[in-house]
Amino acid sequence: MSTTAEKSSLKGGEFLIKETLASQVFIPEEFNEEQQMIADTCRDFLKTEIHPILDEIDNAKSPELISSLMDKAGELGLLGTAVPEEYGGFGMNFNTSMLVAEVLGAGHSFSVAQSAHTGIGTLPILYYGNEEQKQKYLPNLASGAWKAAYCLTEPDSGSDANGGKTKAVLTEDGKYYKITGQKMWITNGGFAEIFIVFAKIDDDKNLTAFIVEKDFGGITMNEPEHKLGIKGSDTRQVFFNDCMVPVENLLSTRENGFKIAVNILNIGRIKLGIAAVGGSKGVLNHAINYANERKQFGISIGRFGAIKHKLAEMATKIWVCETACYRAGQNIDDLIDTFKEEGMNDAEAKLKALEQYAIECAIMKVHGSETLDLVTDEGLQIYGGMGYSADAPMERAYRDSRINRIFEGTNEINRMLILDMYLKRAMKGELDLMGPATAVGKEIMSIPDFSSPDEDEVFGAEKKVLKNLKKAALMIAGSAVQKFMMKLSHEQEILMNVADMITEIYVAESALLRVEKLIGMKGDEAVSLQKDMAMVNLQNAVLTCQSAGREAIQAYAEGDELRVMLMGLKRFTKIEPMNTKDARRRIADAMLSENKYIFN
Repeated sequence: MSTTAEKSSLKGGEFLIKETLASQVFIPEEFNEEQQMIADTCRDFLKTEIHPILDEIDNAKSPELISSLMDKAGELGLLGTAVPEEYGGFGMNFNTSMLVAEVLGAGHSFSVAQSAHTGIGTLPILYYGNEEQKQKYLPNLASGAWKAAYCLTEPDSGSDANGGKTKAVLTEDGKYYKITGQKMWITNGGFAEIFIVFAKIDDDKNLTAFIVEKDFGGITMNEPEHKLGIKGSDTRQVFFNDCMVPVENLLSTRENGFKIAVNILNIGRIKLGIAAVGGSKGVLNHAINYANERKQFGISIGRFGAIKHKLAEMATKIWVCETACYRAGQNIDDLIDTFKEEGMNDAEAKLKALEQYAIECAIMKVHGSETLDLVTDEGLQIYGGMGYSADAPMERAYRDSRINRIFEGTNEINRMLILDMYLKRAMKGELDLMGPATAVGKEIMSIPDFSSPDEDEVFGAEKKVLKNLKKAALMIAGSAVQKFMMKLSHEQEILMNVADMITEIYVAESALLRVEKLIGMKGDEAVSLQKDMAMVNLQNAVLTCQSAGREAIQAYAEGDELRVMLMGLKRFTKIEPMNTKDARRRIADAMLSENKYIFN
């Protein structure tokens, strides 16, 4: 089997209604030598520049330290991987920028500063700026000579981004916009030279975006916020008081700011998901090392089944999340190439591709941030009382992880967006959800399928489980739409239940496809532990779908409809039992013997 992924013909979100082949997915084992060298550069940077001074970064009284570290990252090219070469960057593809985000995700507060600068601070100009704006700003942003911040959130507009009250008024001579308003939770605010600012011109309904230089004047800010975690990230309230912004610094077109914000957040979501993977790997390595060193009752605690269960569950969550992130990243890259072949320019192709896979971006934001929270929580538990001490690494990791379920749209918002985007695409005719949902409705009333999967097909039985899980999600989504129609958006609990099912399906399918592709590359025996992880994760996915599905059905169905749907859910969430205890022990033992996470 070829180790090179074939381009997938599936649209964003279409995995729920169509089958994906293993040959169509990219897996991390396919990163080339150049990409691995970039990852090694990132690891070396963290090892030499960041990890030795984590306490100093967190306790810094001014933003100079984090700003100087950004300078060093810029010198190594770590701020310009996604910026085209003609603007001073390296012009790497999307999945390479994901790899950089993953490795630097173990950098605690620094990773927040770096991701804010390279993502929401730089990409609006890259994707929406005109040529003059790109030539002026991107080279300095790519090098780190200028640092960037993103000013969207306001005291009264968090999740409701378009509800911002910051105003922009054109001066009488038509040369400037006077911007007045308050922004909060601005990462890099204390040392940024460039601000991407969202404001409403006059009485517009929608936001407009502006590129604002600190030297324009009229900008003041509070002292840094005192936060639960990421204490070294410079976060402030920023005030604009008649800030005079030249008209040529309007970004894109009037009232296009909300669209810019939404599309840039798509990128931020999946980048956050993969950065959480990097952070999780760092935490797990600490936990494995401690489990080997810490002795109780005369033996290392890593020999206890309870600890092995935790370590294996942490590794499994990390591995499957990584798998799904890079699967989506390659889909985005492939579609970018397709759009460019059709004549789109680079920026437009990237925006269209990211918009197409917005569902997957939301899925991975939720899964990644919750994986990191599980890993840090269990990591602290493995450390026991020492985990609660600031002298051990888990205390910082635990605090720093919590913000990720709020960043880039809360996980609740992202869960609701997943099904909302599906339904909007279905209404536009972009995805055929009703056809498969109707077919599932008929299948519930028919005789169950007792046929056995093809014995020659890799993971034939497991793929049948996945097909049935998809039917369960379609059954509930379809009936909920019929029940509530346009009022479904008010049934947030049901939306989140279905989103949890869809998330588990996407990640479980990604894991099976990765193992199937690895078997073709290396043989069954060489990837037995990866197979263990995929199988354990599938068992967990079925349990989640059973629970979330039942909760959703019971929230609106009654009488015969309730009984029929519960019967259907039971039919569609069957799986052959397996000894997950022994599988987890094999995974944990392999890591303990190497004293590290071994599945990179």
